[in-house]
Amino acid sequence: MDILKILRAEEMRLIDGMAINEYGIPGIVLMENAGIRTVEVINEILGEIRNKKVVVVAGRGNNGGDGLVIARQLMNGGARVTVFVMGKKEELTPDTRINYEIMQKIKGDIYPLYEPEHMEKFAEEVQKAEIIVDSIYGIGFKGSLQEFEAGVVNIINSRGVPVIAVDIPSGVEADTGKVHSTAVRASHTVTFAAPKWGHILEPGADFTGNLTVADISIPRFLLEQSSLKSNLIREETIKPYWGKRKRESHKGTYGHVLVLGGSLGMTGAVSMAAYAALRAGAGLVTAAVPESLLPIVAGFRPEIMTVPLAETGKAAIAVEALPAIENLLGAVSVCAVGCGMSRYLEAKAIMNFILEKAGVPLVIDADGINALAEDISILKNRQVPVVLTPHPGEMARLLQKSIKEVQADRVEIARSFAVDWNVTLVLKGNKTVVAMPSGDVYVNLTGNPGMATAGSGDVLCGIISGFIAQGLNPQMAAVAGVYVHGRAGDLASMAKGERGLIALDLVEWLPEVLRQMEAC
Repeated sequence: MDILKILRAEEMRLIDGMAINEYGIPGIVLMENAGIRTVEVINEILGEIRNKKVVVVAGRGNNGGDGLVIARQLMNGGARVTVFVMGKKEELTPDTRINYEIMQKIKGDIYPLYEPEHMEKFAEEVQKAEIIVDSIYGIGFKGSLQEFEAGVVNIINSRGVPVIAVDIPSGVEADTGKVHSTAVRASHTVTFAAPKWGHILEPGADFTGNLTVADISIPRFLLEQSSLKSNLIREETIKPYWGKRKRESHKGTYGHVLVLGGSLGMTGAVSMAAYAALRAGAGLVTAAVPESLLPIVAGFRPEIMTVPLAETGKAAIAVEALPAIENLLGAVSVCAVGCGMSRYLEAKAIMNFILEKAGVPLVIDADGINALAEDISILKNRQVPVVLTPHPGEMARLLQKSIKEVQADRVEIARSFAVDWNVTLVLKGNKTVVAMPSGDVYVNLTGNPGMATAGSGDVLCGIISGFIAQGLNPQMAAVAGVYVHGRAGDLASMAKGERGLIALDLVEWLPEVLRQMEAC
């Protein structure tokens, strides 16, 4: 599996240190490689760089050294480069000072930028720039830019030309994505070895622009250590789990999904989950619903099999249905439970029974999660893998926290819950997080605001269940499911726009996403 880690600043610092101290790759070589890779991106943006006007703003640290390498490489390509250094020579880090001295020796156009009287020249050169390179601060930055630095950044942001940030936009915290005052608003960011959290989390993601992850010759195995627990979901992440179907197969080959849920006024949820499981490739799908609602669900898609269950007076699943549910659990590959089930007194008993009796993986969504929230200890009463798919409100109920608290630390909240309760947790929302019992987390970047629509979560539940039915382990089914779900939403939004997107559009575009992946 091709994994791309998401790193904290300290993790990146340790990896750099190992590359330099244990494997003998000099820091100045890594700096040179960083500059060369960034120039390659600039060449892609500008095309022919000869005679193009570029302004490079370099800080005192190694990020500034990267900028000085970039300036030199652009000069070699024929660009007209002006460099501003935000510190005195004696304040520069050793490798940065070496590159500063090289620029002086080759008669580079280099100016100081650390006193108010330097600002006029800087503003004048920025107005001529066709591209600006930000190498003021790297991933070690925390807090707020100083007043003078903020003034420099405001001039950069006001120019309206492409801005290339080196490693991370100056002013963005690498571990949190926070921006406390202002930050460089980059059109492109070139980071090294792996993305950092500041590129992924808001508001840092908004300042990052298009992100390129560049190889600067850090040994790959240092970036694949098991101690690095955070990962970015990409198509390459799930490709190993995809393959052409064998000709010698039948519907039983691809598993049987049981979708258990539905209540008065909520038949759409269970229907869409069942339909999504079919579109995800499951061989058979059965929707088990309250008896009086069966005609509605049966009429949704003829391919979905249906089973009537004993119901309450308000057309929700009754405890009298438990023997029938136990029989159904013994005949399927996976059970998706909770979609449209509604919140009512018997729901807790039904969830407890399913967790005790199931011999197949469970995907628990919506009101199934709400039932767990009444007594989360019932999660312990099971011997099978469990995938939970809460939205932030449901996660808040599980933890007895506010939605604001959940959203403030989504990754670590998801990670802790998955470890503590030995489940796979899919915390839905912008950049859905998939957390594993091992402490590993996967972050998804596909999807768009148009998917904030009723039924979108039911579709995801069905997709994950359909993948499990076909043989994916529940953890990777969750990872693949959120990626494919988001990508289907992206294709749907391109066809129909975000505002008019509905959940069934995701299901309808799902086959195209799977076709594209199988063709790769």
